[in-house]
Amino acid sequence: MCYIKNMADLHGDSPHEHEHDFGISCDDCIGEAAEAPGIKPWYREPRVVFLIAAAVVTAIGLTLDWLLPGVFAKAVLGLAIILGVVYPARAAWDSLLKKTLTINTLLIAATTGALALDLWEEAATLVVVFSLGGVLETYAVERARTSLKQLVDLTPREAHVIRGGVETLVAVEDIGVGEFVHVRPGERVPLDGRVAAGVSSVDQAPITGESIPVFKKPGDAVFAGSINQKGSLEIEVSSLSKDTTLAKVIQSVEEHQAHKSTYQRFGERFGRIYTPAMFVVALSVMTLPPLLTGAPFTDWLYRGLVVLVVSCSCGIALSVPVAVVSAIASAARRGVLFKGGAYLELLSGVKNIVFDKTGTLTYGEPIVTEIIPFQSIPEKRLLALAGAIESRSEHPVAGAIMAAAKERSVEPAPSTNWRSIPGLGARAVIDGKTYHAGNQKLIEAHNISLSPAESALKRLDEAGQTLVFVTEGDDLIGLIAVADTVRESAAATMRDLKAAGINRVMMLTGDNEATAKHIALEVGLDDYRAGLLPDDKAGIIVNLISEFGPVAMVGDGVNDAPALAASTVGIAMGAAGSDIAVETGDVALMSDDLSRLPFILNLSRRTVSIIRFNIGAALAVVAVLVSLALLGRIDLVPGLLINEIAAFFIILNSLRLLA
Repeated sequence: MCYIKNMADLHGDSPHEHEHDFGISCDDCIGEAAEAPGIKPWYREPRVVFLIAAAVVTAIGLTLDWLLPGVFAKAVLGLAIILGVVYPARAAWDSLLKKTLTINTLLIAATTGALALDLWEEAATLVVVFSLGGVLETYAVERARTSLKQLVDLTPREAHVIRGGVETLVAVEDIGVGEFVHVRPGERVPLDGRVAAGVSSVDQAPITGESIPVFKKPGDAVFAGSINQKGSLEIEVSSLSKDTTLAKVIQSVEEHQAHKSTYQRFGERFGRIYTPAMFVVALSVMTLPPLLTGAPFTDWLYRGLVVLVVSCSCGIALSVPVAVVSAIASAARRGVLFKGGAYLELLSGVKNIVFDKTGTLTYGEPIVTEIIPFQSIPEKRLLALAGAIESRSEHPVAGAIMAAAKERSVEPAPSTNWRSIPGLGARAVIDGKTYHAGNQKLIEAHNISLSPAESALKRLDEAGQTLVFVTEGDDLIGLIAVADTVRESAAATMRDLKAAGINRVMMLTGDNEATAKHIALEVGLDDYRAGLLPDDKAGIIVNLISEFGPVAMVGDGVNDAPALAASTVGIAMGAAGSDIAVETGDVALMSDDLSRLPFILNLSRRTVSIIRFNIGAALAVVAVLVSLALLGRIDLVPGLLINEIAAFFIILNSLRLLA
């Protein structure tokens, strides 16, 4: 039984109960938890107050029954039963109206039977212990839900908006895109946006899992829920409150309801058969022996009640969903989003991982790594000429050259007659002379000698660098080497994945053979494929799955969408601020941190291991208790206590995933 707040009760209104048949998951509760920032502490709920009152009155009644047995003691115990059964009776009635059998139905049946046998002490104890078990389980479940609820609490309800030059405190829901908000030191960023003024370090750990605050300056993106440090920031809002990165996180966590694991689906199917079957068994025990053998009806009625009580375990109902919620919450706290329990389970069986190159193993932002002038031309002059030729190009390599010029305070030379040469490069006239900048095919097309660059060409080509040749007329006057830089964590991540039991790590890229080979060697990959189109990647993934089994694909969104969809588990990079990445992957790395991969791999394996143990332990406890009950070797209250204690420890085992 899981005790939660209704989604409509966002500000602490009346609670309600969700009845879970054995094996039915708490998915609805999880979704509601993510939208309920105002949940009251469990110990202040009316149900808990009634339980405490019932426990106190039961203790008084048991004492009176021991000292002065009689009608007065039974009256006190009867009051305890009424106090303790109020909430379970209401829930049992609701479930009967829905034509379902639940553990509250069981409690009412068992209590009624105990009273029919004049077992007032057992009936009162049954109600209190049963309800106490429900409350303890509620507390355990709330531990898992709290981690998800904290996502909602990250965003402030109000923000200081600058309107007409005046700061006004406005609800975040009423702030539009393009408005400016002022975030003081120590405050949380209210909405996604870009820094318009000010500099500061921002703690993005709640969103991306990054442990070190990130320095922000004008033009840099910031995310709702992150914490401003010592500086003051003016932020231009880029997303409405319902569209922030944090909102996507919460929505993604809620989406897990539609993607249940094999264990969750098994639990639901099992529950539909198991609970009614145990009611039939209990009724058979109560009626058949007396009818067939003439045995005392009261003895078998009691034995049947014990079978009812010990057969219906909350451990069976909650062992799977609590583990799934705990794992998803643990991952979310570390900047990783799972779209559901199904992907936790699938990832646990992965032994092969495939990576995209650009934006995944590398940063996806080419930078100038080397400038090599010839004919005694100064390095800055060469960069100024190249900048003039590339200034109008939108190619990433041109962007890298322009960024290098800006970094070195080099102004592009004034130029005229600029023209793009598709597939080769570009040309421009500078100081009356014609200059070209482009690839080696451009040089060959103009029959320009490469002899000045022979010594550098082989070295740079082996290093996987992209080369820009700069010419003046028919003379080669310089080379500019550009390369995409490998992520610092890439090589260490490959070693950790190998240590975690991954058999094969591979790269699929559309880049050229030389660059792919260099990256593969630098990172420590087992294999690679170069010169691929997006559909080629998807085809290779399908072949790998048929040959080696489950394959995880790690990519950065748009171009990798076919491969991510074709893989057993798609892991998207760059989820922070990217709709495409969140929508495309089954798992999303919010901070582009490859080092999270070994963590989620081990988390998925631990989750599946804990779920298997939980299901096995719960069924074993029930099997032993039912066997003892059928043999008449265990009484009502001891059976109930053992059952509830076992269920509680099974749930605590699931909560270890939060650590």
